[in-house]
Order: sequence, then C-alpha cells, then structure tokens
Amino acid sequence: MATDMQKLIGTSEEDEEEDMDMDVKEEDDGDGEENGEKHVATPVMVEVGGMATSGSNNQFQYHDQQASRRCRPLEEKERTKLRERHRRAITARILAGLRRHGNYNLRVRADINDVIAALAREAGWVVLPDGTTFPSRSQGPRPMGGASAVVTPSSSHMVSQQTPAASLRGVTSGYQSSGEYNASSMKGVYMPNSSPYDLSSSTRSQTPPMVGDGGEQIESHPLIGGSMNTVDDKQIVDLAPKLPERDFAGTSYVPVYVMLPLGVINMKCEMVDPDGLLKQLRVLKSVNIDGVMVDCWWGIVEAHAPQEYNWSGYKRLFQMVRELKLKLQVVLSFHECGGNVGDDVCIPLPHWVAEIGRSNPDIFFTDKEGRRNPECLSWGIDKDRVLRGRTAVEVYFDYMRSFRTEFDEFFEDGIISMIEVGLGPCGELRYPSFPVKHGWRYPGIGEFQCYDQYLLRSLRKAAEDRGHSSWARGPDNAVDHGDRVLSLAKLTFGGTRIAAKLPGIYWWYKTASHAAELTAGFYNSCNRDGYAAIAAMLKKHGAALNFTCAEIQMLGQHEDFMEALVDTEGLVWQVLNAAWDACIPVTSENTLSCHDRIGYNKILDTAKPMNDPDGRHFSSFTYLRVSPLLMERHNFMEFERFVKKMHGEEVLDLQV
Repeated sequence: MATDMQKLIGTSEEDEEEDMDMDVKEEDDGDGEENGEKHVATPVMVEVGGMATSGSNNQFQYHDQQASRRCRPLEEKERTKLRERHRRAITARILAGLRRHGNYNLRVRADINDVIAALAREAGWVVLPDGTTFPSRSQGPRPMGGASAVVTPSSSHMVSQQTPAASLRGVTSGYQSSGEYNASSMKGVYMPNSSPYDLSSSTRSQTPPMVGDGGEQIESHPLIGGSMNTVDDKQIVDLAPKLPERDFAGTSYVPVYVMLPLGVINMKCEMVDPDGLLKQLRVLKSVNIDGVMVDCWWGIVEAHAPQEYNWSGYKRLFQMVRELKLKLQVVLSFHECGGNVGDDVCIPLPHWVAEIGRSNPDIFFTDKEGRRNPECLSWGIDKDRVLRGRTAVEVYFDYMRSFRTEFDEFFEDGIISMIEVGLGPCGELRYPSFPVKHGWRYPGIGEFQCYDQYLLRSLRKAAEDRGHSSWARGPDNAVDHGDRVLSLAKLTFGGTRIAAKLPGIYWWYKTASHAAELTAGFYNSCNRDGYAAIAAMLKKHGAALNFTCAEIQMLGQHEDFMEALVDTEGLVWQVLNAAWDACIPVTSENTLSCHDRIGYNKILDTAKPMNDPDGRHFSSFTYLRVSPLLMERHNFMEFERFVKKMHGEEVLDLQV
C-alpha cells in the first residue's frame, strides 16, 4: 500500500506515517469531544509546605483520564490507521486521475481544497490563497455552481447555483423593461419562459434559517442556495441540486459551423499553417460539425491594383474543406481587420484605396471633430465615382462577381452554403459610431459619423426634398446602404443564400431614445421599431439575418451592464421577433468566447425557444472560433455535447 501511495501522491512512507499519527491523535481527541468530555488542565498552586490547593483534585482526575486514554487497546488504533490509510488511498487515486486525464496542474501533495480550487478556476472563478472565491469580471457574471456537498474550512466561501422560478415573460403595458417599449409596434411578440440560466437578481432565492433534526439552527449562508452546518469547526455545505437542463432530443436540426482564425490566409494570399489547420478540421469533423466559416478579405484579394484579384490561398483552403466533406459559409469582408475586440491580425483595406484616401480622406467616415475612420468606406460614396472611375457599390459588385466566377464549382456542388456580405465596420450593417481608436469606451453612446462631404451632401439633399433644410442632422437608419449592396449580391449569387450581419447594441436600451443604437444608424426609440424596416429590406432580397448577440443576454444583470441601462434580453427578442415576423431565416454567432455549459445552454435556449407556438428556431449557428483553447479536452467535450443538442440528438448527461 505504501508503495502505491508513493506512486500516486509522491510522499515518502515516513511522511505518511507521521501525518497519519497526527490524524490519529486528532481523531482520538475528537472521540472525547463527541462523548461530551471537555478537559481543562487546572494549574496547581503549591504552598511553601508542599500542600496542594483545592485544585489538586481536578489535576489528579485529569491525569487519570489521560492515563486511561493512553491504555486504549492497540487494535483500535490500528483500525483507525487503516481507515485513514484507506481514505488517503481514495484521495490519491482521485488526484492521480485528475492529473493524468484532466490536465490539472496539482501539486504533489495536493489536498481536497486544491482540487476544489482547480475546478473553480477552470469554471472561470477567482480563488484567492485564503479561499475567498468570486466570479471573474473578465468572464462576466456566471451562475454560481456546485453539484455536491463539500467540507470547507470556515474561512473559505463556496457559491452555488440558484434556480429562478420559471415564468412566462409576457409583454404588457407599463414598460417594466425597455424591451416592452417597442411592443406596441410589434406583432406576434414572443418572449420565452425564464431559463434556469437567467441571472436576474429578482429571482434569487431568499432562504430562511432552517432547523436541524436535533433542533439546532442551521445557518443559511447568504451566498449559498442550500444549508450549512458546523461540525468539528468545519462547515458542511449541502449545495442545492444541479440545475435541470432542457432535453433537446428530437428538436429541430440546427447546423453548426465553426469560424476559422482571422489570419488563416496571410497578406500574400497563402495558407499560414495548412497541416495544423487540417488536423484541427479533422478533429472538428469527428464531432459532426456541418462546416466552417471563413473571411475572404478585400484587403488581401484586391490588395495592389483595382480589379486584380488573387484567390490562390482561398482555393487551397476551400479544396481542403471539400475533401473533408464539410460545408462553407463565406464572409466577403470589405472592412479592415485590427483594432477591434478579438482581432489578432492586421489586414488593412487595399493599398490602392489607401492611396486614394490620402488625397481624398472624405471617402472614409468622419466625425464632427474631423477624425477619419479608415476601417471601411463611407456609404456616401456608394454612388460617387471616386475610386478610380468606379463607385463603391461597383467595386463591391466586381469583387463579388470575381468570387462567383472563381469558385463556380463550389457553388455547383453545394459546398458553399451561404455568402455573408460585409456592409460596414466589423462586417456589420451599422455606422462606425463607437471606434475604440478614437477614444470610445463602453458604455458611451458613440458619435454620428456623417461629416464627410459626401454624406453631408446626401443629408442636405434629403432634407431639402422634404422641404425642411433644418433637418440636415445625423443619420437615422442603416437601410439604404444595405439595400443597394444586397440587391447586387442577390443578382450575383442566384440560388445561394445571402446574409447580412447585425450587431447587438444593448447599452442604453432601457432609455427612451436608445441613443447608442441611434448613432449606429438604428432609429429604434421607445415609440418606433427600428429593426422591422431592416427585416423587411432583407426579406426583399431573400437574405438571412445574422444576429451576433445570441448569448450575451445572460450578462444583463452584471453591475457593469446594469449601470448602462442594459436590457440584453429585450434587444435579443425584439430583433428575433422582427426577423421571424418577416419570415426571414435567422443565423447567429456568439459574441463572447464560450467554453462552459452555462453559455452553451443559453445559446441553445435562444436558438430553439421553448414553447414557441410557431416552432421557430435558428437556421444555423456559427461558433466563434477554432483555437487551441477549444481543443483542450474538457472544453472540446462540452462543445461536442453542444453540437449534439443543436442537432437534436440525445445527450447522456455525464459529468466531464
């Protein structure tokens, strides 16, 4: 046994015996306390004559008890040692298994506290050396979780999931949430039942003090959705049962795509690491993903001269995907990469466009301070021939036609399942109203970007046409640009689905003006639905809506979000209902990095709303994005579980 223990936990036999002797002594002491005995050594005062004081009787009794305890049969001590050795062997096997199969970085002589801390850190919690535990702010708020009773030192803190009561989120008058502001102008509004993963503070349970079997009061810990008792100076925490999860077996099949790295193709239009990517794709294929999404960057393909296109790297990539029998979602990205959250490479606009911009900076969006934003072209030049004889819309059209011709076989074989057309910064249909490079910080409302000469001229003309020249102020919608570009995309790609990406601008949603949305081009005030017009425009062109805010509603109760008057859930369901009312397909992708079950379940709840009378659901979902972190064993097992649920397959609820 000692040899096995050395192999498992790396301790010497002498150290083990020493520790066990100490544990036996503690257990012996505990036995006395369990029998109600309390031993207090009374100091003896001796007079000059040597006669003891009256306290000597207590001293003699104390020594008699100690002598009796030292005479305890050796067999009982041996049984105690065997019990302790058995307990240590079980602990050692648990720790060895975690090191070997779970890649946990545990010290050689780790104890159960180290295991709990490792599990908490993996789940995104911060664990301080003194045991204090709290959610990581960088991860956003997380439902507090635990699934079993644990013994912790009284100085440490454990947190458990709290299950809110399910309720029907109806839309009523009174505007209790800002999502209800727009209800009067929306038909068929559907709000799902509250998910067990919602973090609303109003649903947190308030548990009164409880009484144990023996009549003693059991402490109700303010951070724990269960009960706590104290035994031998240690707190016994009975955590609440694990949250129930929806059974998605038999539900609609939602295809799952995985977004490839931004820099999978370099500036020379070559694949960066084809062998490494092939290995990753094979692993992803093993869990039955449907395909991958890739950006085709304007700044790479048409980098050096107008209408000189280089698709070589993308050809090799597409061929690799086809050989693995995967599908392709392609993003035609007419914006620069770099400077935004999640950008790990720098891909500017084409060099020849930058040269034009140096002599005519009004081709870029401009704020009232005169600062230019070269992230994408201004919509003001959509119909102005300032790009070496072509308008911006003509440039986009030529690029799309070149792509369609170059990859005709992939369209004919059905490998390319969707084309997402970039319509603005980050590929989204919006004005670049909150550029970080110009000093914007969350939760600022942003600035209007209509101060280049072309947009100002367009604005003045629109105001004069209506007989109100004083109306020549900031932009109020983002529909016209999308309408122009998508009409040409529909013409180019024929029977292949096209899509437009819409951002989730959730801050200041609970205000009457929805100012952050307004500066981005969405006229979505309290008495006007700003997304219905966009949905109608997409339906006109047979385009799908890619909404990027599917999972962020779980963060709506975080303090950083609350102070910005956020209503993420109201925004999500307003946009989804606008799209579904217009009968257009809805695709989505996660905004934040997601590797845990809580985040996946929230995406599932949004992708397949419970009890939706019309059975509406996402037409596809794209996971952001493939990375070494996703490929870690535990994370990948959670991802595989998520894919099965999106596909409507039965999932065995095994702990991983």
